[in-house]
Amino acid sequence: MDIELARTFLEVMSAGSFCGAAERLHISQTTVTARVQSLEETVDCQLFIRNRSGARLTVEGERFVAYARNLVQSWECAKAEMKLPRGRESRLRIGAETSLWNPVLTNWVNWLQTNSPSVAVHTDVADAASLLAKLEKGFLDAVIVHRPNYLSGVMIEQLLEEKLVHVQVPNNAKPNLFVDWGAEFRAQYDAALPQPRQAAFTFNLGPLALRVMLSGGGNGYFRTRVVEPYLRSGELERVADSPEFTHPVYLVYRTSNARSELPIALEGLRNIVRDHSEWQV
Repeated sequence: MDIELARTFLEVMSAGSFCGAAERLHISQTTVTARVQSLEETVDCQLFIRNRSGARLTVEGERFVAYARNLVQSWECAKAEMKLPRGRESRLRIGAETSLWNPVLTNWVNWLQTNSPSVAVHTDVADAASLLAKLEKGFLDAVIVHRPNYLSGVMIEQLLEEKLVHVQVPNNAKPNLFVDWGAEFRAQYDAALPQPRQAAFTFNLGPLALRVMLSGGGNGYFRTRVVEPYLRSGELERVADSPEFTHPVYLVYRTSNARSELPIALEGLRNIVRDHSEWQV
């Protein structure tokens, strides 16, 4: 499908008329009409109801909006991807889960900036499902996640072993803070602890929960690499007899990737993780 047809469709929808779309696109109203008619012939349905007041979407037109937006957005992304910035010879597209952007992704980008100056770097921070879907479709080269999917043509390696430990503020251990570290953690937590999950405060972002606990007191489960400095300083302490939960980090990348810079970048990431035993938020 011609991308301009989808773009014209969206402009008519936004402007509410063929005339308004023509003004926005700097083309004649006749051209707008021709494009919409061509699009309707292509999808074999009527997309707009025309009247003197303008144009409004039919039921079929409303359903087509999401597809049209995806077409235009994908095309714009493709154009941006194909054009390298001046002084760059190639591009790497890497991603990490929200809880892993700092320090893992941050340190990786810094390493690439120093050691691969001719490589343009695109980063994507999102949930694991979104990252893995983009990896499968070829929109990303490598991602860092806690729970990978086993996909065809994809290599998965454990980047590091991480644990979630129960800590509290000394002499100020309330309230209970529950940090949702994902489905696997919830399953481990519910199996190990007989009491139901009850907390005055719940979070889906560990760094936020830790800041709240350090400033106002409380207890909860956090990553060992993050809380280790606070345990040494006495700002936090381990909760006696509480179970630990595994929370490993995985590197996932496509084996069919032809980018020559990817193996170098992956080795750099492995070295970064090995050399940094503590994390900060």
